Amino acid sequence: MSTILSGRSARVSAVMREGEQVTPLELFFDLVFVLALTQCTTLVTHSPTWEGMLKGLLALGVLWWSWVGYAWLTSVVDPEEGTVRLAMFAAMAAFLVAALAVPGAFSSEALLFACAYASVRAAHILLFMLASREDEALRRSVLGLALSTAIGSGLLFAAAAASEPLRLVLWGVALLLDMGGPYLFGAEGWKLMPAHFAERHGLIVIIALGESIVAIGVGSRSGIGAGVVSGAVLGVVVTAALWWVYFDVTAIVAGRRLARAQEGRERNEIARDSYSYLHFPMVAGIAMLAVGLKRTLIDVGAPLKTVPAAALLGGAALYLLAQVAFRLRNVHSLSLRRLVCAGVLLALVPAGAALPALLTLALLAALLVGLIAYEAIRYAEARERVRHQPQPQ
Repeated sequence: MSTILSGRSARVSAVMREGEQVTPLELFFDLVFVLALTQCTTLVTHSPTWEGMLKGLLALGVLWWSWVGYAWLTSVVDPEEGTVRLAMFAAMAAFLVAALAVPGAFSSEALLFACAYASVRAAHILLFMLASREDEALRRSVLGLALSTAIGSGLLFAAAAASEPLRLVLWGVALLLDMGGPYLFGAEGWKLMPAHFAERHGLIVIIALGESIVAIGVGSRSGIGAGVVSGAVLGVVVTAALWWVYFDVTAIVAGRRLARAQEGRERNEIARDSYSYLHFPMVAGIAMLAVGLKRTLIDVGAPLKTVPAAALLGGAALYLLAQVAFRLRNVHSLSLRRLVCAGVLLALVPAGAALPALLTLALLAALLVGLIAYEAIRYAEARERVRHQPQPQ
């Protein structure tokens, strides 16, 4: 009888994670984020204004923070064991509804979005409470997160009943308070598997880059000619360059830094700052780039105009600036070359708004390829050492 009861108890409890490998269910969960990204970029593409850009970034920020919560959760519990598996499926459904509601999240579907978002976050908090039954420090951290989550969700419900511009203000405050919760309530009680945590965020960067590839296909629906083919090739070059900037060396060094950090507050703060916070501008930059790519492929010979040009060039610049901050946080070293490249891209926005879209995309590709070539040649020995002579754990 005790064995049967023990088995039943295991099924309604959370099993602590033991391995570092990302599980198939986590990858399955991340597929919902693909739709979320697509919906956010579509929102901006259909309304290529500064207000549309702001709305897209706010929606992406809220959905990003939802995803981040589950990245932390599944670095503590095994998502494929016990009740957690079913709860993850339920959270996926709520996340999907939130993503579907993005185009109307600031108008007709505002209440639906708020309800779906609150459901996603509530499931996250409940699972974390289940996982912290025997860990008082973790329980205190979860309670602090629950408070900031409740406030953020409440503000989104208030925004659903408000009119613009108050609605946008409430969204911004909700996002700031929700994301600021882990910073304000401290990082001592959290737990994570460093290799798993770093890999999970690397995979979400790949998913975001995949949205840029999808954007090329969406933008080229008007027909395939020499200009569209050239734009598609240049788009892949740009996307590959962004992949290289992150995965060639930076991700490796950051992952090792996280693994070497002392367990507890030091490691948790690095994970929070480097991954939860600084990966958002990376993903946001890629999403903005996708908007620019869509607009470019629609008509490669016409100028992009200001907002799409800012999305294309500014998105790449934002990605590079996030990389600069990412490196600074992990190895306390400032990458002046990436900082300069980001500055040049931002300076080119006015020209990019007037030049043919294909030429603007070519300039972006040339700058990124030039940056990568310089780094590969200038730091060849250090790159070789990092990539092929791993430091002992």
